[in-house]
Amino acid sequence: MKIYGSSFSPYARKVIAYCIEAGIDHELVSIGLGSPDPGFQAASPLGKMPAMEDDGFTLADSSAIIHYLEARHRPGLIPQDPQGLGKAVWWDEVADAELFGALQPAFFNRIVLPLFQRREGDMAAADRAMAGPVPKILDWLEAHMPEGDGWLLGERLTLADIAIASPLVNLRHAGGTLDAHPRIAAFAERLHARPCFASSIAWEERALAKIRG
Repeated sequence: MKIYGSSFSPYARKVIAYCIEAGIDHELVSIGLGSPDPGFQAASPLGKMPAMEDDGFTLADSSAIIHYLEARHRPGLIPQDPQGLGKAVWWDEVADAELFGALQPAFFNRIVLPLFQRREGDMAAADRAMAGPVPKILDWLEAHMPEGDGWLLGERLTLADIAIASPLVNLRHAGGTLDAHPRIAAFAERLHARPCFASSIAWEERALAKIRG
């Protein structure tokens, strides 16, 4: 199975982490925004990453891909009881729309534009995001974090945890910290140390260090 995307994308990273946690063989085809790669264009008609190709079947959107893979491989990372399923889908949406939605201006202007596109970022927009929307969603998330070694939906790791953990990598890349949010910090440290995230994070940090010189 091929995954088209960039590890720096929280959506692509989420799919990669899911595949590793589930033990699903995959190949990452690294692409950038607006890639002309024909395989990517065929898999993602709207040009958004990630996309996938699996034995001739193509699909785009991280959540759609993960639900397809869950149905095909049954790794048990999405609960099948109605309440658990609903909550997993909800946390996934919180991660994509609310958490990264708040962080996106900072990540785009501090990382994507200056480092990958060699264009000047809007640092004022980045600073506004880090001063307002980001701490607001982190304050909310802190209050809903599990205590101790628990996970968002109980005693076992699910898509909910993977989805929330992925944008927290982008927060770190963009210069944000979790010093004021100890529960989130402990959750992120625990999950980011797992193989499903550790290899991607290490690669991303090396790549950023090389770009920055």
